[in-house]
Amino acid sequence: MLTEWYQNIEFAWPWVLGALLLMPILIYEYIRRNNRQQASMLVTTTHFVKGTQGFRTSLRHLPFILRCLAIICLIIALARPRQKFTETQNEGEGIDIMLCFDISGSMTEKDFNPDRLEASKQVATDFVRNRPGDEIGIVIFSNLSFTLCPLTADHDAVLNQIQTIESGYLQDEGTAIGSGLATSVDRLRNSKAKSKIIILLTDGVDFGGTIPPDMALQMAKYYGIKVYTIGVGSEKEVDEVVDSPLGPVVQHKTLEFNEPLLKKLADETNGQYFHATDNTALQKIYQSINQLEKSKIEVTSYNRYTEKFAPLVIAALFYLLIEILLRYTIFKKFP
Repeated sequence: MLTEWYQNIEFAWPWVLGALLLMPILIYEYIRRNNRQQASMLVTTTHFVKGTQGFRTSLRHLPFILRCLAIICLIIALARPRQKFTETQNEGEGIDIMLCFDISGSMTEKDFNPDRLEASKQVATDFVRNRPGDEIGIVIFSNLSFTLCPLTADHDAVLNQIQTIESGYLQDEGTAIGSGLATSVDRLRNSKAKSKIIILLTDGVDFGGTIPPDMALQMAKYYGIKVYTIGVGSEKEVDEVVDSPLGPVVQHKTLEFNEPLLKKLADETNGQYFHATDNTALQKIYQSINQLEKSKIEVTSYNRYTEKFAPLVIAALFYLLIEILLRYTIFKKFP
């Protein structure tokens, strides 16, 4: 609890804490004075009463300890501990962005590290973090399409949803690019933002679904939505381990890729097509989109403080009160 308190607290006058360096001097002086006051003469006839110290003798240092605690609390209180709350206000013109992820089985191919989908998630996470002020949503698709996260300025929610994306999330296999694009357009069509974009990430092999890509393309053009397409992978042969009656065997497999379709979707919506062949290329593509679509956002931060010195002052007064009571009752000295 003390660690959590310290991590969320800052001091308005931290230089006051330097007074705590006087505490070792105060303790040293008390010990020196206490030793000087003890009797130096030993009486041989009292050796048998050792270990029979009274209650007052055992607790004779308690008033000084309480005073030290009170002083420490007062010094920390004078440094004005306070909790800071930062509020941000966004002013300007943001961009509404839908991230459209292909989660079909082909996105689990290992030509990326660790696979196409996981690499896409990692890079999309960085992209979201670099878009303050924009509203971002997520659509996923295989044979079906689904809005995983509607447009929102809460980027923490978007990032959390990205991490939940898995191949097979929608169960039905297929790659319905038209359905995924149409769902993304539907989420953006009522947007009031002057700039609306879709980032469609897929291997481009379209089959299944109820809406053909050409129809989704016309929808995007009608609502003035740019489509940036990212083709993940390439047409190349890879080795794949499959089960057989004789046990696991290695087969050669040609990865599928439909580049013309993705180029068409981008060109006809004034977007841009990119081809990602590995993790580094995918990272650079998102950086390029980040430069092409800039938001006119001015972020103003306000700091609000809540003073936290009151409990320390109360604790110091409590320690002083207990010390005074002890000195004038149990430890009272009579002339």
